[in-house]
Amino acid sequence: MATRTPREQLISGAADLFARRGLRATSVREVAKYSGAPLGSTYHYFPGGKSELAVAAVEHANTFICRALRRELTAGGPVDGMREFLVMWRKIIVDSDYRAGCPVLAVAVEEPDDDDAPLLAAAAAFGDWTAILADSLREHGADEVIARQTATLVVASIEGTVAICRAERSTTALDDIDAILTPLLRRTIGMSD
Repeated sequence: MATRTPREQLISGAADLFARRGLRATSVREVAKYSGAPLGSTYHYFPGGKSELAVAAVEHANTFICRALRRELTAGGPVDGMREFLVMWRKIIVDSDYRAGCPVLAVAVEEPDDDDAPLLAAAAAFGDWTAILADSLREHGADEVIARQTATLVVASIEGTVAICRAERSTTALDDIDAILTPLLRRTIGMSD
């Protein structure tokens, strides 16, 4: 595995800390310490401060999730792809002892400072995920409007459920949405249950 640059360490560390603590509760100093990068490198790589670092962390998480979504949807179609995505989230939640959620959601739900860039990056990430799933649904026979609406429901359900799992310290909510979303996606693309 290639060694990460200090910039990559900072971005990855910020995404992880935002997923665990939220944007406001995480300082730039804590990100540097957590990531093992020198504090000075934070200001070198992110002269725009915490806001610029937050955008980079959201974009990093978005790249990871887009790659995972595309891989799972390509391998198994919308139903199996969505179910594998739930498996991924279950692993993240359990492996972190219910401490990690989604850094994109963490940034999206907090009031931005005087810079809306992190919030705009979060909106773009949610839009990317919805578009990827909607494209897969359309490729498998769903109507364009229904594909978009269903994809929005799936993304919102998964994001909300990750937060519920953290609060409840249980993955039961993931099982619950799987039980509802799987037949919904099957009907959306014309598969029999």
